[in-house]
Amino acid sequence: MTNDTFQALVVSETGDKQYVREIKERNLRDLPPGEVLVRVSYSSLNYKDVLSATGNKGVTRKYPHTPGIDAAGVVADSLSPKFRPGEEVIVTSIDFAT
Repeated sequence: MTNDTFQALVVSETGDKQYVREIKERNLRDLPPGEVLVRVSYSSLNYKDVLSATGNKGVTRKYPHTPGIDAAGVVADSLSPKFRPGEEVIVTSIDFAT
């Protein structure tokens, strides 16, 4: 693993409603663009993540997918004035966007 890679749970659909869950090495370049990059120290899978990991199309329609929306860590990079690199953060499934 390098500074540009990280490990993640990746769920893939293999056909005929079969879903494979693997820990894979991913690259930061593969992430969607965003305002804040967090170096995650702790994460968990909640009920909806488990539904997604088992192929529930009501939760996740497109695979491969990396479930997980709850985490704690340190801001590695930020384009947002609300967060500074080095700041400890908790990430939850709450959407505060208005």
